[in-house]
Amino acid sequence: MNIQLPGKAASFQASQREQAERQRARLGVEARAWYRITNSADDVEAEVMLYDEIGGWLGATADEFIADLRGITAPRMRVRVNSPGGSVFEGIAIANALRSHPAQVTVQVDGIAASIASVIAMSGDRIEMAPNSMLMIHDASGVCMGNASDMDEMAQLLDLISDNIADAYAARAGGTRNEWRTRMQAETWYLPEDAVAAGLADEALTSPKTGTPIEPAEPETEPMMRRYDPAAYGYTGPRAEEPTAETGLTEDIRSLIGEEIAAQLRAAVAPPVEAPAPAEPAPAAEPVAQEPNVEYRGEHGPELLAFADDPEPEEPTAAPADEWTAIVAHLTQDDADDWSALVSNLTTEASPAATDA
Repeated sequence: MNIQLPGKAASFQASQREQAERQRARLGVEARAWYRITNSADDVEAEVMLYDEIGGWLGATADEFIADLRGITAPRMRVRVNSPGGSVFEGIAIANALRSHPAQVTVQVDGIAASIASVIAMSGDRIEMAPNSMLMIHDASGVCMGNASDMDEMAQLLDLISDNIADAYAARAGGTRNEWRTRMQAETWYLPEDAVAAGLADEALTSPKTGTPIEPAEPETEPMMRRYDPAAYGYTGPRAEEPTAETGLTEDIRSLIGEEIAAQLRAAVAPPVEAPAPAEPAPAAEPVAQEPNVEYRGEHGPELLAFADDPEPEEPTAAPADEWTAIVAHLTQDDADDWSALVSNLTTEASPAATDA
């Protein structure tokens, strides 16, 4: 189908790139890598990832992507898409580059393929929708500044772009341009099964395998249960016969430390001897009558100490410790009676007559 673009359509794409370059220069950033191409090690299937906005203010342009796409030599190519869309003309250029590549192209929608990213998805020889992924189609949109004539021209351009995109859907899924424009104007979203039913995808992939459930192991082989099973560690229960006194650890200790030290250890740990029970107190004696001039112990004690008139008993003189002590013993003896007789005349109280003289 021959499509006639408005007069300024040729310069529209160039102006978009120029504005993007000025915006990146103003922000001081480089073009963001929005794709990645990986050749397989065995050169069987290459992988292309479109995981960002297509072109746009910060994205790279289609010519860079197409230059890298030429390096793919594998017979098969898997293009994985997760993009909200972006520049219409950059997306159309990418879609046409994928269509013209000699490899068998499989497009896999991993997350979302919206707006122009859904048009890129239509370029695959086979289209697969991953579990829970979505595809969205809508009319083209843009920004315009100018007078009424400029606005009319922009409206014609957007209608023409939307018709062009509707033709891409119709070429893939069947139907007419007007049918797809109606769906685009309503901004239609498709789940994997809905995309397959509408003809926009070939297969809705199933969920990843969860694996075969592992049956619980038997108790005797399960590590956590074996921890509580003494038999798993070789324990077979108490021994039938206890070791005699002549064998075992006691015999080994005596052989190591000797009989003498072993006897001392046995004496040290021998059980203490129990103290004899205290004797019961004797009954109190009957009080006795106190005699005159007799000293008694206690208030009513029966024990007689001494008569009051008896002289004090003399302390026994200790035997001399050596010869010198025997020689001087008489010098240290206290003879109170002889000394008193010698000095009695000195201690006699003087008479009043002598005191007055």
